[in-house]
Amino acid sequence: MASEEGTAERREERAAARVEAFSDGVMAVIITIMAFNLKAPAGSSFKDMRAELPALLVYILSFTYVGIYWVNHHHLLRAARGINGAVMWANLSVLFWLSLTPVMTEWVSKEYNHSLPAAAYGTVCLGAGVAYSVLVQALVRCNGKDSAVARAIGDDRKGYASLVIYLAAVLLSAIKPWIAYALYAGVALMWFIPDRRFSRQEDAE
Repeated sequence: MASEEGTAERREERAAARVEAFSDGVMAVIITIMAFNLKAPAGSSFKDMRAELPALLVYILSFTYVGIYWVNHHHLLRAARGINGAVMWANLSVLFWLSLTPVMTEWVSKEYNHSLPAAAYGTVCLGAGVAYSVLVQALVRCNGKDSAVARAIGDDRKGYASLVIYLAAVLLSAIKPWIAYALYAGVALMWFIPDRRFSRQEDAE
């Protein structure tokens, strides 16, 4: 019986490792596509460099977002002991929304003064945030309410606050796009430091 339980646990660990490895690969491709879309200044003057500054700033914001998802996704799956079909589909949903980031980044870098691109960028951020919350809940259901994942996540106030800010940014982009960009940057700053809930959980164990 102990041997069977050990085999099942190793099988679950391999499944989680496969999901993590696949997700790492997708996120690496997303970042690579964004980097390829960056353009060097047309000349050597500060004016030429300033013309490409909006694209660089949007790239930095998008890179930060994808990096934040990669770091927290890593901690989330490392804390999980079980993976099922619902978790895998939820994970694919997160990757789907993140895969739209390069398109939105390129659009905003060219049309940053307009409301629609700013709102579309926020919609993708909101979709990724909702998908990540669904992934978290799927992992909690799969691993149990007393699992390490559930204890680390807690009430996830920071996650829900991010969704509210994204929604507010999308709506406020109709007034001034820069308001939306400021809110997007604020969420990134809020998550920039890796989520210490998992670190505390690992220390406790």
